Amino acid sequence: MKIAHLSELLLLAALWGASFLFMRLGAHEFGPLALAAVRVVGASALLLPMLLWRGEWRALRAHGGRIALVGLTNSALPFVCYGVAALAITGGLSSVFNATTPLWGALIGWWWLKDRPDLNKGLGLALGFAGVLWLAGGNASFRPGEHGVSPAVAVGACLLATLMYGFSANYTKRHLKGIPSMALAAGSQLSATVLLLPLALWRWPATPPSAVAWGAGIALALVCTGVAYILYFRLIAHVGASHAMSVTFLIPAFAVLWGALFLGEAITPTMVAACGVILVGTGLVTGLLRWRR
Repeated sequence: MKIAHLSELLLLAALWGASFLFMRLGAHEFGPLALAAVRVVGASALLLPMLLWRGEWRALRAHGGRIALVGLTNSALPFVCYGVAALAITGGLSSVFNATTPLWGALIGWWWLKDRPDLNKGLGLALGFAGVLWLAGGNASFRPGEHGVSPAVAVGACLLATLMYGFSANYTKRHLKGIPSMALAAGSQLSATVLLLPLALWRWPATPPSAVAWGAGIALALVCTGVAYILYFRLIAHVGASHAMSVTFLIPAFAVLWGALFLGEAITPTMVAACGVILVGTGLVTGLLRWRR
């Protein structure tokens, strides 16, 4: 990669890593539903004008139903799940579980698309999910915390989110191949808005969120979703999807860093070791790493 593209990759990892910090700052006051709605509404407001400017509105209209399903499984529900997780576990821990997305994608592709894994992918799946079990085992308490969510439920919410991300990737590969990237990005956020906004208004917090919580929600929407999507699709166009996916390796490092700097979140040896195992497995599954006999 050129220096400019590597810089964009690092910036994207920093932004997506920061999303876990902002969810921790906003979820307690907004609640998972309202915070997810703020995120998709703001992202839609940023991306839709760009969609119109690029003349890709027709693609969104032609494939609206399928793009709406991607919006449900790639934005609306995962954002709510991570909001639930932010009530009980650290952002760094959530980001490590987020790194399992390619593992779920490979597993679902094997089952659904009959994309049989080779030796490297099979080894990666085994290593990755071993790391998940190791990390989840240390956070398996079902005792509810301050906000009524137990660590075990938070871990389950993270894994459910990554499962939906894996489904979305395979669904997009099978049913939306060749659709303009901005139509997918803007359309998915718009459909997520249609789904979440009524629910968020119904569950809007009785106590008005603070300026800090609002700032976190706006940053999630405009920077960590809207701008991050633009950067991600630029990288795919310039360096290819496999290189762009290497951002998965960098997100936990930034999420842990931001959490430690701004929230004083602890970094445990178990978390670091399990994260390493998960990322090695992810690297084998995505082809960024290869083991040769």
